[in-house]
Order: sequence, then C-alpha cells, then structure tokens
Amino acid sequence: MKKTLLIAVAALSLASCSEYSRSDRALGGAAIGAGTGALIGGLATNSGGGAVVGGVLGAAAGGIIGAETTPRACRVRDRWGRWHRVQCP
Repeated sequence: MKKTLLIAVAALSLASCSEYSRSDRALGGAAIGAGTGALIGGLATNSGGGAVVGGVLGAAAGGIIGAETTPRACRVRDRWGRWHRVQCP
C-alpha cells in the first residue's frame, strides 16, 4: 500500500507541471483533485460511494483552484520594440 501511495504521489506531482494556459491548468487541477479526492474518500469511508463523492468534489475543487492560480504574465512591446513582461489585468 505504501509503495502504491508513493507512486501515486510522484505521478500527481509530475502531472501538476504545465504551462500558463488557464484551461490546461484547470484540467490538470481537476485530474489531480479527482484522484486525490477519490483516494481520501475511499479510505475515509471504506466504500465505493465515498470514493465517488470524494472524486467529484476533488475534481470540482481542483479545477477551480487550477484555473485561478494560473500565473498571468502578459507581454507588451515598448516604443523601441523591446518586449517586457507585465502583470495581466
């Protein structure tokens, strides 16, 4: 069980690496949240129903958190043609 949990944690941490696309981060967050929620829900209730509910709630929370934590790094060009990164509105 410990080995499986360690592999799952390592896979989830690697899956969380993504670019700055808001939709990509929402999907990644939903996948991570669903897996984690299902695991915790199943372990907490010792039933499949608990795993399903935990997975659904985890997917919703992970999707929202993933989308809202997307870094907003916009690029603008100054009057001399040089690119600069600025905080997006």
